[in-house]
Amino acid sequence: MPAISKAQQKAAGAALSAKRGETKKSELKGASKGMYKSMSEKQLEEFAETKRKDLPEKKSKH
Repeated sequence: MPAISKAQQKAAGAALSAKRGETKKSELKGASKGMYKSMSEKQLEEFAETKRKDLPEKKSKH
């Protein structure tokens, strides 16, 4: 499942980095902390690899 906003894609990248041990888990904040706890490494990869070009900065509120 691809990310739906640049913010979500960025948070997934941060969480993925922590899952892989590249950054400290304690450095995560907000959405990335929740993603770290609730998503697998594979799921985070799918979100993080989403192309940013056509994504909005944040998810629109409908």
